[in-house]
Amino acid sequence: MKEITSDITIEELVTELPASVTFLMEKGIKCIACGEPIWGTLEEAAKEKGFGEEQVSEFVRELNNLSAGQH
Repeated sequence: MKEITSDITIEELVTELPASVTFLMEKGIKCIACGEPIWGTLEEAAKEKGFGEEQVSEFVRELNNLSAGQH
């Protein structure tokens, strides 16, 4: 998988890294399981929930670590 960045779409993220669904739900970013639309980028989704730039960067780092651990 390519490196995850803040401009990855949610759809691409969950397709490439299924474990990201749980990660995002734990952060309160998306409720994919209950049918909330998954349009937009990781950054847009995080900011919609009130997270700032620094937190978005932390999410990107954590998701890349999660991805690396799956290979």
